[in-house]
Formats: sequence, structure tokens, C-alpha cells
Amino acid sequence: MIGRLNHVAIAVPDLEAAAATYRDTLGAKVSAPVDLPDHGVTTVFVELPNTKIELLLPLGDNSPIAKFLEKNASGGMHHVCYEVEDILAARDKLVEQGARILGDGEPKIGAHGKPVLFLHPKDFSGTLVEIEQV
Repeated sequence: MIGRLNHVAIAVPDLEAAAATYRDTLGAKVSAPVDLPDHGVTTVFVELPNTKIELLLPLGDNSPIAKFLEKNASGGMHHVCYEVEDILAARDKLVEQGARILGDGEPKIGAHGKPVLFLHPKDFSGTLVEIEQV
């Protein structure tokens, strides 16, 4: 059902500093920041030859990333994102298998302009999983 790894997301307390580390220290191509109010985050993507790293900064007080950073002040891995061909079929199969979909179960448009859903970390070895339709 899942395809390739799309990205690994890292919550950061300072987006400019984190982007500079990837760009200046590691020599990676780093995108401009993009606000995603529906998700409560500002994102930057670090382009790698085989995948991407998504740097996440809270956007607003109700951001899930703000809650994450309260517990992990220096930041850390937030989620992994896998690609799926048909997000509704994937959702239905996951629910049939007992996985819990976060939110209302309906896809939202993610940072790449494509439908995404998040899966409960307790169902995936403690890891928050995002699926994105390609």
C-alpha cells in the first residue's frame, strides 16, 4: 500500500537557524518558508537526492508543533511521510486493519498541495505517520 518515503519532518524552535544548518553546514538545497495555517505550521523543505527533510515551526498558539516543542524544547523528529496512490483507498484499508486516523478522517491539503492524512502514533510503534497521495 505505501510507496516511497516522501519526507521526514523535524520540529524546530528556530526555523532560520535550522535552515541555515542544512544549507550552510551540510550544503543542502533549502526552500523558502511557507505558512500552512490549516496545519498550524511554517515549513521549509530540505531537498536531498532520495527524499526530503521538512523543518516545522509552530504557526499560532494552537499549533500541534507548539505542543511538541513544549515537551522537546530543542526540537526533534515529528513524523514520517509515506506516499500512497489513492489516499481514500489507503485510509479505508488502514481503518479496516484497525489503524486510527487523526482528525475527522478526511484528507487535508498538505505542504505539497496534495491530500494528506495523519495516523495515530500508538498504531505505528510510537511514530506519527503521514500519508500523502501522489
